[in-house]
Amino acid sequence: MITTVVLNPAIDVRYSIDRFELNKSHRCTHYQKTAGGKGLNVSRVLRILGDDVRATGFLGGNSGEFIAGELHRLAIENRFVRIDEETRTCIAILSKDLTQTEILESGPFIKKEFVDQFLTLYRKLLDDTTVISASGSLPRGLEDDFYSLLIEEAHKKRVKFVLDTSGLPLKKAIQARPFLIKPNQTELEQLCGKKLSSEEDVIQQACELYFAGVENVLVSLGAAGAILVNREGVFKARIPKIQAINPVGSGDSMVAGFVHAISAHSDWEHALRYACACGVANAMEEETGKVNAETVREVLKKIDVFGAVSK
Repeated sequence: MITTVVLNPAIDVRYSIDRFELNKSHRCTHYQKTAGGKGLNVSRVLRILGDDVRATGFLGGNSGEFIAGELHRLAIENRFVRIDEETRTCIAILSKDLTQTEILESGPFIKKEFVDQFLTLYRKLLDDTTVISASGSLPRGLEDDFYSLLIEEAHKKRVKFVLDTSGLPLKKAIQARPFLIKPNQTELEQLCGKKLSSEEDVIQQACELYFAGVENVLVSLGAAGAILVNREGVFKARIPKIQAINPVGSGDSMVAGFVHAISAHSDWEHALRYACACGVANAMEEETGKVNAETVREVLKKIDVFGAVSK
């Protein structure tokens, strides 16, 4: 069983327009409302790929009810803790040239009683979990080292912990030695506090994180592909050029693809290739955090992986 940890879920609302301008009224050419947040995108893609998935975290209010309904529709097991505040809504305005403007609510404050309920539940869920995939920001009320605590609990049960977050929560989580982290280049630059102006710079920084104790460092590079650093060495993936329709959620789909592959005991090269195929397939869909399984199979044939080279 794969368990996704979604501590700060959201309803994602996306408006497609011709071109966004301030102080102007805009007519929407396409509207989409989905159960969102990075972790729910991962959950959705894993289900499409055929995995058994359950999701846990915090849900509240009418927004939480909407997300619960979507989980039921997608056959994702709902193990969320109900809270007394409203789950957030996040708005994305996507222009025809694929530039995007986002308005992100900070989300509810999680009271200690709900944190304690979650931790008790989380420890129980670890008993039959093979991989934990945790994604996204931390809601108000949780300390910056909360992911570190979850990683340490997973270590006790020998459960792999995959983490996709950024900023201080990521920096603190690295000290707990997660199985995998997946920063993009911007997040990697924030982590190391400097500009990474070349692929060699990215690889060097990823290697430093590996030597700091992260078993696998997967860096997504957008159209340039991805880099994976682990005990086998350094792998570089190149992806085909596509006409992107909606790239939002591609990083989440990449995480789902990697988790799916390692759950099927694939080798590292295939796991990287499959992760990239899912990321590309997501960008070819109108809906955020969604892939077509047949598209994934077709894209998989067009991805080149080079490596491993020594660190």
